[in-house]
Amino acid sequence: MTIVVYAAICLGLAIFIIGCVGRAVQYAKLPIHLRWEVYPVPHEEPSRVAHGGSYFEDSDWWTKPRHRNLGGELRVMIPEILFLKGLWEFNRRLWLPSFLFHFGLYLLIGTAVLVGIGSGLPLLVPSLAGGNLWIALAALYKITGYAGAILSVVGALLLLLRRATDQDLKNYTKPADFFNLLFFIVAFAVVAAGYVLRPSGSAGIGDVARGLFHFDAKVAVDGLFGTGLVLASALVAYIPFTHMAHFIAKYFTYHLVRWDDQPNVRGGSIEARVAQYLTYRPTWSAAHVGADGKKTWVDVATTNPTQEVRK
Repeated sequence: MTIVVYAAICLGLAIFIIGCVGRAVQYAKLPIHLRWEVYPVPHEEPSRVAHGGSYFEDSDWWTKPRHRNLGGELRVMIPEILFLKGLWEFNRRLWLPSFLFHFGLYLLIGTAVLVGIGSGLPLLVPSLAGGNLWIALAALYKITGYAGAILSVVGALLLLLRRATDQDLKNYTKPADFFNLLFFIVAFAVVAAGYVLRPSGSAGIGDVARGLFHFDAKVAVDGLFGTGLVLASALVAYIPFTHMAHFIAKYFTYHLVRWDDQPNVRGGSIEARVAQYLTYRPTWSAAHVGADGKKTWVDVATTNPTQEVRK
């Protein structure tokens, strides 16, 4: 079981990283979006954000350097990431189960980081092995681990119930949504149960992490706990290939769509990309557009589809 657990953890993390990078590259290669022109943009100067302005207010703005306000972006991003601020404002009935689920995931991610630091740092600084640092980290990751497992499972159960009973979500709910939530519930429940019920003397999560760093096959991993770790590793590997990878899409949605105010200047990268897009030959089913796969975007854009052809 020990070798299986080690292999599952390493393989799950590797597939997760590869999947996330692949998804990010896929999004980055997509064509430029249509400009939203929604202001204020958070990375503008605070004085402009206050009244919904932008750098376009300056005369000869194209000749002046632009200054990005990272603090403004963080003031928007942190409440949205940690507390789902947008969901609270626009769909409050769904906020509580979503918040519990996501915040529980954050705590579990934090637990993994704490365990990794506590297990890996002594490899660099051997004097830290088994010292006060590890004792403090162990106490902390037990709190975050238990809290994260409970919150995420409760949140997933509430989301599952909402999707099964809410008629407003019926059109947006597919069998995969139920499968995904059940996958989270089962994986986290088995890990938590295995950790709590493991026999005396068998490995805990810290022991497994230290054993993994040292490739120690002698670490005794209980069957139930090991099964939970394998399921959790499979879940981690599965996430990037589903719509649950929306955390990647959200970055692009905010930074390259909602907040994109990059100017299109002559000879710039945007001009070059748009020139390339105009050579595409779109195929739309709407006959009045005339996008039959033979005309380029230039042809479509310069043709009046309502004008009758004169003989």
